[in-house]
Amino acid sequence: MIRSLYTAVSGMITQEAKQDVITNNLANVNTVGFKGDNLAAKQFDEVLLYNYDKKVHGKNVRQNIGNISLGSRIDDVATNFTQGTIERTDKPFDFAIEGRGFFVVNRNDGVTGNNFYTRDGHFHINSRGFLVNDSGDNVMGRNLRSGAVEPIRLEDDKATVDVNGNIMVNNTLTYKLQLVDFRGNNYNYKNLKKIGDNLYMGNNAREYNDITVKQSCLERSNVNVARETMELMTVMRTFETNSKVIQAIDETLGKAVNEVGSVR
Repeated sequence: MIRSLYTAVSGMITQEAKQDVITNNLANVNTVGFKGDNLAAKQFDEVLLYNYDKKVHGKNVRQNIGNISLGSRIDDVATNFTQGTIERTDKPFDFAIEGRGFFVVNRNDGVTGNNFYTRDGHFHINSRGFLVNDSGDNVMGRNLRSGAVEPIRLEDDKATVDVNGNIMVNNTLTYKLQLVDFRGNNYNYKNLKKIGDNLYMGNNAREYNDITVKQSCLERSNVNVARETMELMTVMRTFETNSKVIQAIDETLGKAVNEVGSVR
């Protein structure tokens, strides 16, 4: 009886975690470049039940009854990196990546700070002339004169960017957007971690020249509202079912204690 109570409670905990993931997806449906998450659950290791009620030659012997599951648990929260819809904005410093790849931004001074990765290409020029994201992080690029990777600084706000990320000002190539991917990691983004502000942290990022950039465009969130809403309804019904199971178990335990236990 107690085992069944634990099983139902573990189910409620899992459904509550799923609800948190789904509501976060729905809250970011209009966030540029946002990638939705999926929560995977798995069952606890099964437990073998047995007793010694069986008698052989007058002795009690072990008898296997079967396996029982002790409920579900959270396995992993995986991010879905499928392409979002690319929409034109006609703003010169909006950029979208078509296919694989990430922009690189640097927090703090662009030199000693940490590099992070994002699909959110909603950039603008700050008061000091640096290209930054909405959080004020420096957008990194390769200086085509010195060859150094540094924060992109533009003297003119009328820059054009080609599909390879090359930035041209007054018909002069100045920078190339630093575009990276994680193809050395078995072609997946399994080790990338969301850190907030629509940024990711990860290792083994490598620059690639075959990443396609579109200027004056933004990649929309890849969250499917209809699917997430259906998932949310399923989670709520499952949570409610587990709650009713716990209520039934509680009533049964109450009868066992108050009625069966009081019989003399």
